[in-house]
Amino acid sequence: MELNGAAAIISGGASGLGEATARDLAAQGVTVVIADLNEERGKAIADEIGGVFVRCDVSDEQQVQAAVDVAVATGKPLRVVVNSAGIGWASRTVGRDGSPHDLASYRRVIDVNLIGTFNLMRIGAAAVARTEPVDADGQRGVVINTASVAALEGQTGQVAYSASKGGIVGMTVPAARDLAAIGVRVNTICPGIIDTPIYGFSGGDAEAFKAKLVAPVVFPKRMGTAAEFAHLVRSLIENDYVNAEVIRFDGGIRFQPK
Repeated sequence: MELNGAAAIISGGASGLGEATARDLAAQGVTVVIADLNEERGKAIADEIGGVFVRCDVSDEQQVQAAVDVAVATGKPLRVVVNSAGIGWASRTVGRDGSPHDLASYRRVIDVNLIGTFNLMRIGAAAVARTEPVDADGQRGVVINTASVAALEGQTGQVAYSASKGGIVGMTVPAARDLAAIGVRVNTICPGIIDTPIYGFSGGDAEAFKAKLVAPVVFPKRMGTAAEFAHLVRSLIENDYVNAEVIRFDGGIRFQPK
């Protein structure tokens, strides 16, 4: 699918994987709408790339609808929806002190990561459906969701996070089948250990911590980069025959229990 002249909405576009994707797509001539909670950073990035920022909590239906409306109002056909907003959480199902996992925090992770992804996918795809097809196949656009290898091989303490990301993986195929009728493809990326601000690297122990994280990576023996993730997103958009796929992006890593 041709990117130049299209519009895209990217949740979590103010940092990490979403920011890299926003910059990459903008460089291809895409008008990018960054939907994020970080107004200061989001506005700064949008200004740099000639895009638009809208403050958005992806778990809130009205805010997601408003963000999609902004994307439609750019005057460019909305062709791309990228879900990269998400939060992490670490807690055992039953803690070492015998206490059960906090239910409120579990619900919050599900609300943001899973329901938030579904919110933007469904509302964004409905807007894409109102555009004209771009080719003889009837294609109108693409949805790229971000899950995690934790969806497939969750570690100790990742029950909430893995459940949320596993839900994203699980809805990939049925969503692709649902949206085929309107010419929208759906693919999901499962990143492994990627060098983004989510890990909070700082201080003298940062390199030692990174070395521990990359130990299970097969090759190349390093963390992935946000730019590599963005390149994969663009490849999945541009390659019209990739649909209903869950793609590992992890250097061959296989997680240990903890």
